[in-house]
Amino acid sequence: MRIAIIGANGTIGGCVRAALSGHADIISGGRNDADYAVDITQPDSITAFYESVGPLDGVICTAGGAEFHTIDALTPQRNATAVASKLLGQVNLVLIGQHYLNTGASFTLTAGIMMDQPIRHGTSAAMANGGVTAFVRSAAAGLTSGQRLNAVSPGLLHESEAKYGEFFPGFTTVPGERVALAYKKSVLGVDNGEIMRVY
Repeated sequence: MRIAIIGANGTIGGCVRAALSGHADIISGGRNDADYAVDITQPDSITAFYESVGPLDGVICTAGGAEFHTIDALTPQRNATAVASKLLGQVNLVLIGQHYLNTGASFTLTAGIMMDQPIRHGTSAAMANGGVTAFVRSAAAGLTSGQRLNAVSPGLLHESEAKYGEFFPGFTTVPGERVALAYKKSVLGVDNGEIMRVY
């Protein structure tokens, strides 16, 4: 089994790589320090990635950015970051990738807790996360060749609390290894169209 992790050098991506070690040949994709370069905000870059990487049995995306602002400071320009990256970047990995991945392959995207439990600065990210989940539920039923599509929606990771904890007052953190198990289930299991919440 050959799996690409987009964002493998991030906190979640690293945990997922460890969880799948021994189960799959893992290659990394990203803008920096990856086996293959890909910018998910650019459809041409996504196409070039798939053409370069060769046959894949799965794609996991833990990449995707959003700006954090209070709603009164959130402008259309600031909101566009989440639209282009967190939402459309992941959507386009599937729309383009479905024509490159092997029969029976899987896609696993990443949403996040803010779509269910709002925070003061998280409107843009919550919007993108909700869009990802709606896309997964709808698109999964239409994929052909036995391909599957799921999303993992992680809470605040233990490993990220020092960096992001101030944005999540009173939230329970979850260990990265527990979050990684949901990605493992998506790749190695039979689920399709599922939103795997790990809060």
